[in-house]
Amino acid sequence: MVANQELRTKKQKQHQTMEEKLNTLRAGVLGSNDGILTVVGVLFSVAAATTNEFTIFIAGLSDLLACAFSMASGEYASVSTQKDTEKAAVAQEAALLKTNFADQQAAVQQFYVDRGVTAETSLAIAKDLMAKDALKTVVNVKEDIELGHYMNPWDAAFSSLFAASLGGIFPLAAMTLFPAATQWPATIVAVLLSVTLTGFLSAKLGHGLVKTAIVRNLIVGIITMFIHYYVGQFF
Repeated sequence: MVANQELRTKKQKQHQTMEEKLNTLRAGVLGSNDGILTVVGVLFSVAAATTNEFTIFIAGLSDLLACAFSMASGEYASVSTQKDTEKAAVAQEAALLKTNFADQQAAVQQFYVDRGVTAETSLAIAKDLMAKDALKTVVNVKEDIELGHYMNPWDAAFSSLFAASLGGIFPLAAMTLFPAATQWPATIVAVLLSVTLTGFLSAKLGHGLVKTAIVRNLIVGIITMFIHYYVGQFF
């Protein structure tokens, strides 16, 4: 019996839920957007203050690495907290099942009643589900948690690390590889195209308005470049 339970749990963990996949993608999109804007901010500030290409490159590269690891550590801490919270909720529900099974079953029944199922049918559903896997049923109904599927902080951290690095490479490459006569417009175009892509992806992942997300990202990108350019000019 114990072996069967362990095998079932192992199989559950092998297949990520859609929520887990979307969380990893979300971390990637946010990391990419942050990598683009922070790197271009430093590049514009430094490039507006000096024409030394090596100085500009080192400043941009240093910021890219710092941003990537900062985003990764932030995602790891955030998702770890979420995972701990979910595990604590599961443990609490498991304890309640031992001390007050009837109330737990009543909560499952009420869940279906609230969705338009008759009380008699809801009770039958609740009894059947609780008999098969009481803990899985309760945590799913009450906490909206899929038992055995917790957010993976490492997935989010590596996704953010990779995406932030990749996002920051585009403005860094444009500013340092293009000739002096075209490096500014090339960097601006690279940033605008990049934030347009991240705006599109964030809207699709979040089921939001694509146009609104893209326009918002473009405005933020333009403001970021404008502010940092004049900061560099000032100093």
